[in-house]
Amino acid sequence: MQITDEVARRRHAGHDVVSLCAGEPSARPAPGTLQPAGYTGPLGTTPLREAIAGHYRKWYGVEVDPARVAVTTGSSGAFQLVFLTAFDPGDRVALVSPGYPAYKNILSALGVEVVEIATGPDTRYQPTPELLEAAVRERGDLAGVIVASPANPTGTMLGRSELHALVNWCAGHGARFISDEIYHGISYAPDGPDRRGVSAVELNGDAIVINSFSKYWGMTGWRLGWALLPEDLIAPFEALASNFALSPPAPAQELAMRAFSDETYAERDRVVEGFAKARALILDAAPSLNWGTAAPSDGAFYYYSELGQQLERYADSSSYARALLEGANVAVVPGGDFDPVAGHRAVRLSYAAGEPAVAEALDRIIRFQRD
Repeated sequence: MQITDEVARRRHAGHDVVSLCAGEPSARPAPGTLQPAGYTGPLGTTPLREAIAGHYRKWYGVEVDPARVAVTTGSSGAFQLVFLTAFDPGDRVALVSPGYPAYKNILSALGVEVVEIATGPDTRYQPTPELLEAAVRERGDLAGVIVASPANPTGTMLGRSELHALVNWCAGHGARFISDEIYHGISYAPDGPDRRGVSAVELNGDAIVINSFSKYWGMTGWRLGWALLPEDLIAPFEALASNFALSPPAPAQELAMRAFSDETYAERDRVVEGFAKARALILDAAPSLNWGTAAPSDGAFYYYSELGQQLERYADSSSYARALLEGANVAVVPGGDFDPVAGHRAVRLSYAAGEPAVAEALDRIIRFQRD
């Protein structure tokens, strides 16, 4: 976010900055005409909860009781309320590194012990039952495991068998399984039943699933997400939600009802096709970038890579990112936010900005590295 602030400052000063920082689709839905609205129920309106349940029927072929759907103030609100509901201070919860830093920060603020599991190319930057077993031997029993597929910052995805193995491990060890699926629908696999991603709710009805309207639907800023809850968490989650936020934003809920039309799905799929073209530009340019090991960008809109030979010129990825912004007006994210151990060697590029912005940024990066 410090880089985001610097981008805004440089743009205000007249610099032509290309930002590959934020995971924010540039193609957003038109707001339309919204009517004045008051509070809704703490878990959202009944029509929207039913529409979300219908989305799981349409995409995943699974029946979800709308009573299990909790609409939240973005996925961030879902994570806060899920963590508060599911865990007590002192519980141990596992997550992978590199990974989305907010998981760790929210859990730590709640007094939960975070168990970071280092991952790399050998497991495609995803957890495995073997890694979870090793974490238990070293740190003790786990109260929960958080996975993301597609993941931020790596873009890697879990296949059905891999996800099933993790869900089964948690079920056998009495650990809550929390699946971050906010990038579902943004993947680059061939057509098939799982091309949009496998939802944990398909594999275990007690899995906790968190999603958002921000990524596939491009509704960043509307602050609307949801959680699928197991039966035993619905009542405490609702009690906390009514105290923390009273209700999710009513105008955003009204707009979100349009997200599940055939026309909207088709429109957003065309946006994903644009992400695929931007992704292809980065993959094609990888030899010219001459960086190090990169994560497989299966989904989402991120390219996460070690910097390789650039670290001979720059002390770490933060120094490289700073020099790139100052010297070429291109913003990328240093990996330290995602991985406190090895992230100083890596950067994340977001291609959510679209094909023209990515093409311009790559040209600038390559010229910058040649100078």
